[in-house]
Amino acid sequence: MPTYNIIVNGISQSIEVASDTPLLWVLRDHLNLVGTKFGCGIAQCGACTVHIGGNAVRSCSLPISSLDGKEITTIEGLSENGDHPVQLAWKELDVPQCGYCQAGQIMTATAFLNNNPNPDETEIKSAMHGNICRCAAYTRIHKAVALAASKIR
Repeated sequence: MPTYNIIVNGISQSIEVASDTPLLWVLRDHLNLVGTKFGCGIAQCGACTVHIGGNAVRSCSLPISSLDGKEITTIEGLSENGDHPVQLAWKELDVPQCGYCQAGQIMTATAFLNNNPNPDETEIKSAMHGNICRCAAYTRIHKAVALAASKIR
């Protein structure tokens, strides 16, 4: 079995897995980073969103073979104490209901705000559109992204 070298949350990791193993399962099953969730398995719901090189990507559809040498950030690596402005906004507005999709929502929002720290409501809705929330907490999610933007500015 091949070995892949990735940097996860700032730590170099050597992983020996089949080349077609999705990043999601490397994170969860081999590195015990279970904050990244399995939702649909076809990159449509956003529950598995992580950052690769600062961009939000769906980890369920990315084979590890395409990631050798890449820098990956999971929800666990976003901030050491849960004090990233997006996480603080989520807490302040009590966004989650069941919470299952929230890591993916937060990772998507963070990457978006890194590129657009002063978004309007339409831009927020567009950026967050691909992340599904079964509880339909979209209004609170959008408000939290706007609040986080104000905290970042």
